Amino acid sequence: MNQVSLKSVTLSNGETLAYREAGEGTNILLLVHGNMTSSKHWDVLIDKLEKDYKIYAVDLRGFGESTYYNEITSLKDFSEDLLLFADALGLCKFSIAGWSTGGGISMQFAADYPDYVQNLILIESVGVKGYPMFKKDEMGQPIPGQFLTTKEEIAADPVQVFPVLQALKNRDRNFYRALWNLVIYTHKQPEHQKYEEYIDDMLTQRNLVDVDYALVHFNITDEYNGVTQGNGSVTKIQSPTLILQGDRDYVVPQKMGEEIANYIPHAKLVILENTGHSPLVDCLDELTDQMRNFIGK
Repeated sequence: MNQVSLKSVTLSNGETLAYREAGEGTNILLLVHGNMTSSKHWDVLIDKLEKDYKIYAVDLRGFGESTYYNEITSLKDFSEDLLLFADALGLCKFSIAGWSTGGGISMQFAADYPDYVQNLILIESVGVKGYPMFKKDEMGQPIPGQFLTTKEEIAADPVQVFPVLQALKNRDRNFYRALWNLVIYTHKQPEHQKYEEYIDDMLTQRNLVDVDYALVHFNITDEYNGVTQGNGSVTKIQSPTLILQGDRDYVVPQKMGEEIANYIPHAKLVILENTGHSPLVDCLDELTDQMRNFIGK
């Protein structure tokens, strides 16, 4: 394993983004993490790929060691941060890989700034119509068709959000471990010390409700998703696209990956067998092989 450098850069909008830098060479890979995580969660993948690529893994605004001076209201805010980040570091053309929420941000970036994107890789990505949240019945079950649309409604959600906000406030490590074991690390778990480091990292988040709100309103199709009329920008994604979708993902169902493939006709969809929401843990070798074969060297 080579050295991974922890660095930071102040953007022209005043935010400071922390990031991990590793590897060498002219083939650049930008990694965009998901909700409840940061660049720390890419560590095992960086170990596998740093000999092939120059890697930058960013802490998005409000995550990890990055600042959160200005609240985000859309995934486009994160996409614009990535543009400023790339410009600040002089990154002109690169492959971008996004996990979960990071997939939505990466799609937004690829649509907004296609000249920057050499390849787009979506790992258990949220959909082109966002990630809906529903009102709950008295049993805590989602009520189909009744969407949560405001930050106030989202913050008060008794199942998906309010308990997490309380856990963040109380730094409740056991809650986070139980939650991730229930819905994310459903097949395999990280080794103990690494898991503890990941939980430390999860507890740095300062923007949970804002991100959930952005996901609810994200829609790059030309259709209505029940909350927001889409802007149609998915058609601007021109880069080669790889969609990696676990067949047992309890966070992002397989149909979301299939829907992305329908809206990006040139995309390649690969179903990862016996894989949940974290291929980084469930099938790291296959994940990195797929990425390496797609990007090239």
